[in-house]
Amino acid sequence: MDKVFLIKYGELSLKKANKKAFIKQLINNIKNKLNDIDYDIKYNYSRIFIECNDQDVKKVEDVLNKTFGIYSYSLVYKCNKDLDEIISTLVNNLPNIKTFKFETRRSDKSFYLNSMEISKELGSKLLAKTKLKVDVNNPDKIFFVEIREDYAYLYFDNKKALGGYPVGVQNKALVMLSGGIDSPIASFLTLKKGIAIDLVYFESLPHTSLAARQKVIDLANKISEYGFNIKLFIVNFTNIQEIIYKNAPADYGVTLMRRSMYRISEKIANIYKHLILVNGESIGQVASQTLTSMRTIESVINIPVVRPLACFDKEEIIKISKDIDTYDISIRPYEDCCTLFVPTHPVINPNVRKCEEIEAKFDYQALEKIAVDNLLIINIPKKEDYKDLL
Repeated sequence: MDKVFLIKYGELSLKKANKKAFIKQLINNIKNKLNDIDYDIKYNYSRIFIECNDQDVKKVEDVLNKTFGIYSYSLVYKCNKDLDEIISTLVNNLPNIKTFKFETRRSDKSFYLNSMEISKELGSKLLAKTKLKVDVNNPDKIFFVEIREDYAYLYFDNKKALGGYPVGVQNKALVMLSGGIDSPIASFLTLKKGIAIDLVYFESLPHTSLAARQKVIDLANKISEYGFNIKLFIVNFTNIQEIIYKNAPADYGVTLMRRSMYRISEKIANIYKHLILVNGESIGQVASQTLTSMRTIESVINIPVVRPLACFDKEEIIKISKDIDTYDISIRPYEDCCTLFVPTHPVINPNVRKCEEIEAKFDYQALEKIAVDNLLIINIPKKEDYKDLL
């Protein structure tokens, strides 16, 4: 193995007594994603080191770019703790620059020079071997050197990673995945806080299509690149949705549908041990996302609801969706049940008592129990086409 990655934790350094557990979870998450290549991994309180073969560098980079809990990483040169060897390695791999400076970190306190002395000595040696100049304020390149207990590590660049916490350090959440732009981003941001997730999707065949289902499966697959062991619960919502729109005034249909979705999601969460519900609602974005609507809809459940996008602008949400490669999937032109039968003027300030009066006209509890009892559960990632799920 001739390639070495140095990984920095970032925010995990603030966890003090819990840091060891966070690092252990991060290591496990990395190992799970690197299970198909040959590598060696070591770690301590402040760094992770991964050694791999040259042909696997891209694979390791892809994993590090999609693993929460990593602040930054660098492809490094491993040397003996000898300043001449460090300079020789640097000269043999020197980038095309004119000015430089050294930044040294000495974790091996037994080394005979301190950090500032190492940087000064390395600078002098490099000046003697090249035509480069020192610029401590605005150098073309910073050469980072870490003198650790085993080796010295030299690197030129820090690649920013996702940050956040390792997925799995928190309990699980159930994310309401609609197939639009917003809910995949809510899933992504939930994972970023270390919360493992499952997903629930409501469909109304034949009003919604199997292509809409496949769209959601593809979104779930994309989300799973940042998490692991995700279950996608598909709820047959057809009967409930049809009965709601037969019994409710048109302007109340969306509100009543959302109330039913919340009750069903809470039942699933209670069965599968999810502590919270998560959705992609952004305040004021549509009629069902006014503060009055949110309160009226959420009043039917006891489980907490988290809205990671509550105060995001749509352009901010779209940017993230493009960054994580869900946007093109989300805009596929297949309706989900949330966009069916939407009236021209849905109510924006629904009344709880009126909702309860309408719901009293039909046995919604029995219908919702049937929906929960007949869930289609898919383990994600799933690469097969939807046709094998019929």
